[in-house]
Amino acid sequence: MASILAGLVGGLLATVAMTALMMAIGDGSPPPTANFWSKFVGDEPPDEYMMQGMVLHLLYGTVAGIVFVLVVPLVLSVSTLTAGIIAGIAYALVLFVVAAVFWMRLVLGMEPEMRKAGGLLVFHLTYGVVLGGIVGLNIL
Repeated sequence: MASILAGLVGGLLATVAMTALMMAIGDGSPPPTANFWSKFVGDEPPDEYMMQGMVLHLLYGTVAGIVFVLVVPLVLSVSTLTAGIIAGIAYALVLFVVAAVFWMRLVLGMEPEMRKAGGLLVFHLTYGVVLGGIVGLNIL
């Protein structure tokens, strides 16, 4: 079984990679976590909570990495690089559905257009490949 340290480091690095890609090819709009902060914590528009949104996103991604090493090995192998990446992609697809359906639509009341939803999928797949690769390397 993969270590919690591997999940923590993998989740952190995968979130950094995902965020870097979001910043490079995204549309510059606030992340959904900034919308979350605006709706439930602050009283300003989401643009005012970019930093809080990024910190929250980093925390979510790191915790999701820990959940990955605790839960995914119960149903999928993560014992090799290839198996880890495949498991990471499967996990990313689940995270994408949770983000797009539960968080964005139900919690935040957002209706992302197809282009944004496609970007969200690519960003989550990036997260899954990096996380699964780090965990699958079995070095932590």
